[in-house]
Amino acid sequence: MNFPEELKYTKDHEWLRVEDDNVYVGITAFAQGELGDIVFVDVDTEGEELEKEEVFGSVEAVKTVSDLFMPINGEVLAFNEKLEDEPELINSDPYGEGWIIKISASDVSELNSLLSAESYKKLVG
Repeated sequence: MNFPEELKYTKDHEWLRVEDDNVYVGITAFAQGELGDIVFVDVDTEGEELEKEEVFGSVEAVKTVSDLFMPINGEVLAFNEKLEDEPELINSDPYGEGWIIKISASDVSELNSLLSAESYKKLVG
């Protein structure tokens, strides 16, 4: 399974990629594999300041719906609108075109408490 080294990971199976002053968030290849075919993504928190662990949206797969949790404190700047018409991008390209939200981190140092690719590999076995 693929876990890019440059990303940070959470125990909730989300990844974070820092680009300039923004942080992109998606779900890992492991998570999308466990969920199965994703048919809908619901994010209605754009423009909101959320605390770490608050629900920012959900993904719906054929068999289940799963909440998405904020990995760090911050403001939800944008939702990946491509997912409205192509939610399956999360399955086909979870670390690229399948990103879910872009956030502005309240405190970038929070990223240091997240899992490395190596630690995440150990978590999922």
